[in-house]
Amino acid sequence: MSTAALLKEISDGDVFDRAAVKALFDLPREDLFARADAVRKDNMGDEVFLRGIVEFSNVCANDCLYCGIRKSNHDVRRYRIEEEEILEVAHRMEGWQQTTIVLQSGEVAADKEDERIERIIRRIKTETRLAVTMSAGNRPHDTYARWRAAGMDRYLLRFETSDPDLFAFLHPDCDLEERIGCLKDLRGLGVQVGSGFMIGVPGETSDILADNILLCRDLDLDMIGIGPFIAHPDTPLAGQANAYAGDTDMFFAAVAALRIVNPKAHIPATTAFDAIFPHAGRDLVLQRGANVFMPNATPGRFRKNYMLYPDKPCVDEDDHQCSGCAAARVWSIGRVIGQGPGHSIKVR
Repeated sequence: MSTAALLKEISDGDVFDRAAVKALFDLPREDLFARADAVRKDNMGDEVFLRGIVEFSNVCANDCLYCGIRKSNHDVRRYRIEEEEILEVAHRMEGWQQTTIVLQSGEVAADKEDERIERIIRRIKTETRLAVTMSAGNRPHDTYARWRAAGMDRYLLRFETSDPDLFAFLHPDCDLEERIGCLKDLRGLGVQVGSGFMIGVPGETSDILADNILLCRDLDLDMIGIGPFIAHPDTPLAGQANAYAGDTDMFFAAVAALRIVNPKAHIPATTAFDAIFPHAGRDLVLQRGANVFMPNATPGRFRKNYMLYPDKPCVDEDDHQCSGCAAARVWSIGRVIGQGPGHSIKVR
């Protein structure tokens, strides 16, 4: 099948299987990137929505083998940002064309922190016009329900890999079935659901990568965040090379294929791309299928304590600097800042 015929067949929705996705990976990269950008433009337009991330706590009960804030990393200085400071950030974000606040943290057992988060969500929805996305790991259904009732619009919970054995190796504290169950709980509550995966986890094959993309489609996700695997040096996987270290264009090929197979999902240009391609990675992702940019809105004094992976960008900046930089990068590639909350365009 020719390049043009394959792209048309997949874009028309006639072929969605592992072989077809792997065939995308083998296309001339410029053809693949151009098609993904065209699919993005046709479905999502030229708007890039700015969603500011507030990493409000690095306390985590899990021991994921690659993550810098894992429970067993005793070199991390743990913190929780106070409620009032989070609200101050939220109020500032409205003046920076950021229409969503993403509240991200490590995962902890259900406790009073869940009550505090519920109160913060309700205050943000009462005091600002921001949409609220939560990203705080696996939680009980009742917790999700309380946060939804408080005004939570979206939830981001990445499955990281579709391979159950690889997931179990990387995440000794939970299993893939449990995580998928959480995503289904959220969907049942009417929450806009985001998930995604790491690209190039050691042990990943092209079959697994294709299955990751297909699982995103099968879950009918509203937002899909993916980024290169980068292990923190203070973790068991320190020094492990990315499975695509010899072909880093595969990181962008994964984004492009993701867009073609999931044409109506919001896809962010995630920060990890800038860690591998400084000052250019996220720009390239926006030109190869993505339509969301997530500037760091965490107060500056906390940023170096939320190091999920090494060489994380923007840790020496403040939220105002990140906001201005994000807008400038969007304009520099000929795109426009998205207006309004940027909710899912899917009709269910």
